[in-house]
Amino acid sequence: MRIFALSALVLALPPFTSTVRPLAPSQRAQLTGQFWHAGCPVSLTALRLLSVTYVDFAGKVQTGDLVVNRSAAAPLARVFRRLYELRFPIRHLRFGETYVPQRSQPADGDISGSFECRRAVPSPCGSGTGHWSNHAYGLAFDLNPIENPYTGCGRTRERASLPYLNRAKIRKGMVTPAVVRAFRSVGWGWGGSWAGSTKDYMHFSWNGH
Repeated sequence: MRIFALSALVLALPPFTSTVRPLAPSQRAQLTGQFWHAGCPVSLTALRLLSVTYVDFAGKVQTGDLVVNRSAAAPLARVFRRLYELRFPIRHLRFGETYVPQRSQPADGDISGSFECRRAVPSPCGSGTGHWSNHAYGLAFDLNPIENPYTGCGRTRERASLPYLNRAKIRKGMVTPAVVRAFRSVGWGWGGSWAGSTKDYMHFSWNGH
């Protein structure tokens, strides 16, 4: 019994924490230009910084940040609590890794992202609609994009994602049914459930698009 209790103590995670704050002036400045500009469908004042604890690929507990619509902050905090309980690994989830010039971002490109004022990205085998992406409203989240690629006609733009086109073999960082259920618990849909040949396995959003 003592050995079991000691093992449970070693394996236990610290308590999950989350905070929601308005963007600081320095963060607004960092977003302005490449990630937000005049004419975007949401104002900077309508965005919030959601900070959450998460487990990284080495199994260590980290604190990460998402920039999200203020209406989505509390629901997503509940989702990330569940991901933490599942010990689901996330590669990169820090403001300073996401909102910097591309040349300064992590070389592996495996950055889980939330807000970005941009148009919807066309499928690898399709064409764009010109509509705003849900990311432009702060109402979408992309989870481990290398392990969960955006695919069309069996193709992906990322060479590192090719091994992950086989979704039957679950590997570290790949979206699982439990992850999908966590997002669905707050009403968010998954791009891996889209009909047809185009799937966005990284993508979760408030309306499923």
